This record gives sequence, structure tokens and C-alpha cells, in this order.
Amino acid sequence: MLKEAREIQDQLTKWRRAIHQQPEQGFEVYRTAELVAMTLTELGIKVQRGVGKTGVVGYLGGGDGPVIAVRADMDALPIQEENEVEYASQIPGYMHACGHDAHTAMLLGAATLLSRQSLPGQVRFLFQPSEEMNDEEGISGAPRMIDDGAMEGVDAVIALHVDGSLETGRISVGSGGVGAAVDTFRAHIMGQGGHGAFPHQTIDPIWLASQVLNALYAIPSRRVAPLQPVVVSVGVIRGGTTDNVIPDTVYLEGTLRSFDDAIRDQLIQEVGQAMMVARSLGGDYQLEIERGYPATYNDPAVVGWLRQVASDLLGEEQVGTEQKGMGAEDFSYLAQLARGAMFRLGVKPPGAAPRYGHTATFDVDEAALPIGTAILAETARRFVRGQLS
Repeated sequence: MLKEAREIQDQLTKWRRAIHQQPEQGFEVYRTAELVAMTLTELGIKVQRGVGKTGVVGYLGGGDGPVIAVRADMDALPIQEENEVEYASQIPGYMHACGHDAHTAMLLGAATLLSRQSLPGQVRFLFQPSEEMNDEEGISGAPRMIDDGAMEGVDAVIALHVDGSLETGRISVGSGGVGAAVDTFRAHIMGQGGHGAFPHQTIDPIWLASQVLNALYAIPSRRVAPLQPVVVSVGVIRGGTTDNVIPDTVYLEGTLRSFDDAIRDQLIQEVGQAMMVARSLGGDYQLEIERGYPATYNDPAVVGWLRQVASDLLGEEQVGTEQKGMGAEDFSYLAQLARGAMFRLGVKPPGAAPRYGHTATFDVDEAALPIGTAILAETARRFVRGQLS
């Protein structure tokens, strides 16, 4: 399978670059979805469009055999690309800074290889929009696709994510909780504005916010059990318009990360308690909590399948164990409905510095494309043939 994947390297690169040059955000992945749907149709794979608003599902094989879903996300990020390459983004202010262009190309590659196989079960290709953001109702692409039936009858689900800190030719995958749950808080700290020369006549919301920040940042170290991995980070502070005017309000926005459900609930409660500091000092607050993705859980059995397939294709020494991290992924919703796992695919050229996602200079080593393609295709092939347990 790896040999066959390498034989279509040029096509994988062509797909990836075409998608990279035309990045689309959120659910607005119309051009990418059309490319996917047309390619699957040309391969003779049954196609369902408009799943989860703009997602595409391909159905290959059937009968009474097992069903495995393989997922790739298609959306880009609102980042201005700084890479000086021939395939750089042509859309100002947007780029594929997280590798979803490569994910989509590799899943198209897996579909190409599997379309040549005789399959006693079904492989379902899930091309998902909006992993990076939510719609107006606060819902991302995976649950939207689930609502439209994309996971009905699925016995197992797998996916990959590129990793710019891992060398090309290597993968890593770990069992259990590997990605954190994510929640977002948005708060207005309210005081009473006035002239900057007379602060005693005001209730300064900037000063109030500084006290709230101290309380927020104390949550992980002083309010949560030390052995529980949690993160409280403030990413937005906004207030004031000029140097000599104390404003009425300051806006704060941040992220909460956790693994344990009870700790997740505690974090939300603790954020509310931290906001109370503003009230105790004569101000007030308004707080909104948006619950996001649950923690990502890799099923140990599926992890075993991926490790075995990758070891057979690459050599056991090329397969590492992923450490849990505080990043979040809406693949977690899919893995709640069927046993599933996501592995990390190395895309860092040997000897190069790490390439971190969500940055303006992120890029992937395209030599990794056949590797991801082959692991996805071979795992799906073995599963529907009953060669994995």
C-alpha cells in the first residue's frame, strides 16, 4: 500500500497545493468540497454532498461487513501566509496553517487506493468542514455531520493530524485521553469611567480587570488539584480609547482546557468566582461561557491497529507514543459514537527546525503525504476484511 501511495505522490501534491492556494474558512469550504466530490465521483465512489452544511461523504463498498469511517477536515485559518513558495495562499488573510489541506489530499489518496480494492465491508470517507470554528449556534463541523447521519452504522473511525515537530517518516499515537476539552469564556468587567486625572472619582475597570486576571491565573495552581492537567489562558483584553480617559468597561476573552469532566465543570465555576472579585471592589461583570469540544479519547484497540499497520509499513522504530496535549479537536465527537483514534503524522523535513501549526510560516514536507495516505488506506482495508481485532 505504501508503494502504491508513493506512485501517486504527484497527484497527492497537486491536490494539496490546489487546496492550499485557495483556503476557505469554517463552513464556507465550497471550492474544496467541490474538488472532493468530483474526485470521488471520478473514482466511482458514491457521493453525498451538503453533509453538515458543506461536508462531503463518500461511500465505498457495502454488504453486511463492518463499516469504518476515515475523516479529514477541510477548513483553513484567518492568517496571512508568510511562506514564499509557488503554492502560497492566493486569498489575502487566509491560509492552511494547520495542515487541513494535506489531510484532505491524503484522504483523497486513500480513496484512490481503496477504490482499486475488493472490500467486503464499507469504508466511509468523511470530508468535514469547520473544525477550527463554530457556526452561529456554537456548533462545529463534526457534530453537524453527525446530525446529518454521517456516523450512522459506523463501527470504527480513524483520522490523522500532521505534526510539524515530528520528522517525516515517523508517526506517534497514544491511548486514552490525548486531547483536551475546550471551553471559552467572554466577560465584560464593568466600572464607572471618568477623567484619567481624577481616578478617585471613577471605578476603574482596567484596575478591576487586573485583579480578575490574578484570580483567573491562580485557578490552575491554587484552585485545582495539582495532578490535574488544566489551562486557563486569556487571549483578549480590550478596553479604553485614549490615554486620559478611564473607560466604563474592559472586555476579556479566554480559553479553558481540561480532561476530566468534573474538573471541566469546576473550571467554569472557578471563572465565575474570579469574576466576583470585580463586584467585591465596587464594579460588576457579565460572563458568558461557551462549551466547546469534549476531550479526545483514543480507543486502545484502534491505537493498536494503527501502530501495527504503521510498524508494518514504516518499521516499528518509526512509531512513537503520543503524549497528551492541551490542544482540542472536534474529532472527539466522532470518537464518542464509535471506537476511534487519531494519530500524528510527522511532516518536518529531517534536520529542519520544528514547524508549529497556527503560524504564518507553517508548511508540510510533502514527502509525508504518501505515508499518511497509506496508513489510512491500509488500516481501513484490514478492518473491513476482518484482519484487525
